[in-house]
Amino acid sequence: MKSGLDTAENTTNVAVLLFGDEAAGSLRRRLRGPPIHRVNGPDDIDVAIGPYRRLVVVGADADLATVLSRLLRADRLDIEVAYVPRRRTAATRVYRLPAGRRAARRAQRGSARRVPLIRDETGSVIVGRADWLPADDVQSIHGEAVVDDTPLFDGDVAGVRIEPTPAVPGLRARVHGSRIGRRWITGRAVQLGSTGVGVVRDGVPAPRTARRSTFYRNVQGWLRVR
Repeated sequence: MKSGLDTAENTTNVAVLLFGDEAAGSLRRRLRGPPIHRVNGPDDIDVAIGPYRRLVVVGADADLATVLSRLLRADRLDIEVAYVPRRRTAATRVYRLPAGRRAARRAQRGSARRVPLIRDETGSVIVGRADWLPADDVQSIHGEAVVDDTPLFDGDVAGVRIEPTPAVPGLRARVHGSRIGRRWITGRAVQLGSTGVGVVRDGVPAPRTARRSTFYRNVQGWLRVR
């Protein structure tokens, strides 16, 4: 799917979501015209979901992931999403997106194409990277993980990194460090069973450790503006 917005439609079909201190500076000035919503919590995102065809996210990777998570839960993945970070991030690399002023210029005039959306069993989306890390004071993760039907590890490892891919199958994963850590395995899903693991999504640690964790490609992707 590919679409774009004409200039005349911008003020009625586009809204800007501002996270944290990203509201200041040249990026905000370059996004004049559409209504601006400062986001202090999930409810502020939900308010903007209803009337707009395109949302422009000005913030960090975790903020983009939060917006996509809310769209997923609201069954509104028909809304186009533009991303305007101040500088390049893990998500801009994964989805081949610009940053800064170039991103602000494309936010309203760029076209949208559906790309894989990667989520976990809690309904949380990742856009740049996720990590499985040792829990508490232990030095390694003890357990096993598979990507689709391919073993990723069985035993003890320092950690695992998971990244979305811009096309199907949707994600890739590798073990931290060592020779095996340099080998990416791609697939639709990666699953872990362990004695305990810390889950970090786009730099944000989960509040509690888990024994099991799964990241997988959602049936419907998200509409990336580029």
